[in-house]
Amino acid sequence: MASVTYAKASRIYPGSERPAVDALDLEIADGEFLVLVGPSGCGKSTSLRMLAGLEEVDEGDILIGDRVVTNLKSKDRDIAMVFQSYALYPHMTVAENMGFALKIAGTSKEEIRTRVAEAAKILDLTEFLDRRPKALSGGQRQRVAMGRAIVRSPQVFLMDEPLSNLDAKLRVQTRTQIAALQRRLGTTTVYVTHDQVEAMTMGDRVAVLRAGILEQCDTPLRLYKEPANVFVAGFIGSPGMNIAEFRVEEGYAVRGQARLPLSRASASALAAEGSDRVTVGFRPEALDVVAEGEPNAFPVEVGVVEELGSDAFLHGILSGLPEGGSTESGMIIARVDPSRPPAKGERVHIQIQPGKEHLFSVVTGNRLPT
Repeated sequence: MASVTYAKASRIYPGSERPAVDALDLEIADGEFLVLVGPSGCGKSTSLRMLAGLEEVDEGDILIGDRVVTNLKSKDRDIAMVFQSYALYPHMTVAENMGFALKIAGTSKEEIRTRVAEAAKILDLTEFLDRRPKALSGGQRQRVAMGRAIVRSPQVFLMDEPLSNLDAKLRVQTRTQIAALQRRLGTTTVYVTHDQVEAMTMGDRVAVLRAGILEQCDTPLRLYKEPANVFVAGFIGSPGMNIAEFRVEEGYAVRGQARLPLSRASASALAAEGSDRVTVGFRPEALDVVAEGEPNAFPVEVGVVEELGSDAFLHGILSGLPEGGSTESGMIIARVDPSRPPAKGERVHIQIQPGKEHLFSVVTGNRLPT
């Protein structure tokens, strides 16, 4: 096991004006489970493949432990990768698939049998060792791919969207198994996904990328409660954060009837920018449905209510605001009482809970001091 360091590592594809990965600075501790997450094309898979030796590093370095591996071949990096497609050999049994890398490395048959049996026991695959991949379910094939990585006892596990081929229920079950397995083995793991719910539930830390740039890396809770900028605020959370632009008037952020007091630090930062606008973010659970006429409430036309049993989410459009607009997506999402959800087409009044708003600069998009 070992730490992993990206030291201003960049990947620039020939003919491209912008780097796919731009000066990535990231340290992953020994034994840590780190998740790379972001929208399609953000550079997360490229970052993983650079660490695996499958993509060149055009600038900067990558280290595993204290060893610079920037120019080493994949086979010399002591890593094991689990691919999205599982990449199992169809003509081999489960045991043969799991032990193939050891066989190529010249490991004795007895050692291969022992290590495959140990991995199969950990992954609950013992009864399937003589089967071929076509006789397995998607979840079982995924566990075989995991087993093939485990038997090698590498310093680092690399996983590139390994759950994307599974159905929704199996994804939830399997992501729990992977997280528990990683904690049991204690192997440093770098995991790529586009699913931010998957990232938040699995990672010790989560690194959010956009357009090849690392926007923020922190614990799931810190990302949720203290997003560094508007992009992270909108990307992390399901449903996502509501984002809207407010006017700044006499120490308040104002929109329609809503007046949110600004802290001295926030007001000073806005004054230094010379901005009379501020971007306000508020989570669906930070909104209350209140009676008409309540202070700081604004009207919402209910479009759809998602009833999920223990939760219900109102999707609506802000109406009657002097600015003539709504949140930047045109919609607002609020968590409501699942036992008494509003009806489609109903007009309700929403209020932001005091102190639950997030403030960002309109100029830079960065979080303002509180």
